[in-house]
Amino acid sequence: MKAVGNRLLALCFVIIALAVPPAQAGSVGADKVMRDWYRLVLELVRHTPTYSPPVASRAFAYLGVTAYEGLASGDRTLTSLAGQLNGLTPVPQREAGLAYDEAVVLQAALSSAARQLFGNTGPTGQRAMKRMTEKLAKEVSDGLAPDLVARSEAYGQSVTAHILTWSEGDGGAKVENMGFPLEFALNEGPAHWVPTSLINQQQMPLLPKWGENRPFAMETGNGCPLPSPPAYSEEKGSDFYNEALEVYETVKNVTPEQRAIARFWSDDPMLSPTPPGHWIVIGLKILDERKASAADHADLMARLGVTLADAFIGCWHSKFEYDLLRPVTYIKRVIDPKWEPILITPPFPEYPSGHSTQSGAAATVLTAFFGDNFAFTDSTHEKDKLPNRGFTSFWDAAEEAGVSRLYGGIHFRAAIDLGLDQGRCIGEKTVALRTRG
Repeated sequence: MKAVGNRLLALCFVIIALAVPPAQAGSVGADKVMRDWYRLVLELVRHTPTYSPPVASRAFAYLGVTAYEGLASGDRTLTSLAGQLNGLTPVPQREAGLAYDEAVVLQAALSSAARQLFGNTGPTGQRAMKRMTEKLAKEVSDGLAPDLVARSEAYGQSVTAHILTWSEGDGGAKVENMGFPLEFALNEGPAHWVPTSLINQQQMPLLPKWGENRPFAMETGNGCPLPSPPAYSEEKGSDFYNEALEVYETVKNVTPEQRAIARFWSDDPMLSPTPPGHWIVIGLKILDERKASAADHADLMARLGVTLADAFIGCWHSKFEYDLLRPVTYIKRVIDPKWEPILITPPFPEYPSGHSTQSGAAATVLTAFFGDNFAFTDSTHEKDKLPNRGFTSFWDAAEEAGVSRLYGGIHFRAAIDLGLDQGRCIGEKTVALRTRG
């Protein structure tokens, strides 16, 4: 069975790497370069073990900023994010009076960025990146003068080098033991998180220091703080007990539709592009449908990457500030020792919901970019044989993503509702970035 899985994985990467059709001179634009690299990166996220949702969000942020700064350096209508994102200084300038090809610049920038950001992916992923690099490099350069290609490639690589040097000081560049610390002292007391998995590695929480990372558009990891969750209590009728009872009864009486929603938004690592990747897929699909320009692709991917990365930093800061236990722990202790959630409980504290924070942030950015009440169809899991879901707006989708965690039995109501509020705050900081001159 494992061999079959490996063959399917290899086939998946090969299909992606070969999916770019033969090109004629000048037929491959920078927008297509972005789409093709993001398509491969979404698969790399799915198949690289260290890429938990926070780590994936970081990669999407640096990839988006790399693409944006590479294009902005040659487009007077775009404003650099240098001086707007924490610690980002201006990227190298292009040589005055010399021509550059934007597709070649972007291909060189994204290929070198992906190679560094996913340097720890497996051999199949490495081969896929190599094949994509070779194929796109050939296609974008067909019919162009060799000196133009060489200059454009060198420039794209210099942009990546600048961005990745900046990335090294953010606190999240090195992830050891898949993000689980080898030592961690659990807080004492019934209200605090305890492991919910029998897996030895998960007796420690995932990435407990992630909230201390340098954010992008948010001032600090606590730039969008949350109020305390309801006070812990095991007394029947208390606010905390009632929240736990809601989770218990929801799972016990779950409807087929609620179960489908929980499954659709689960986005488990190694089985999906992860929660941040889900929102990247949504944004890319709409850009493609609208035949958006390369500038619009770069603008939105930078904004989405930044806000998703900040959302996980802000959320993780709050999670380890409040260190609240999970519903399964409370319900088994206080209400029903035989109860089980629908979804697997993630190995870190409960409050707030990461799904809610990142979905609220993404919805805020997408609404600002495409407008209110923008109806769309989410086909993220079409290849996984899950039915597409339609939404009347990005906030409609964000609210469903949030409540999916209640249906799955892994979050209390306060974590969902207040997580969405936190996401809105984080998203607004990203919306405030200036990208158009």
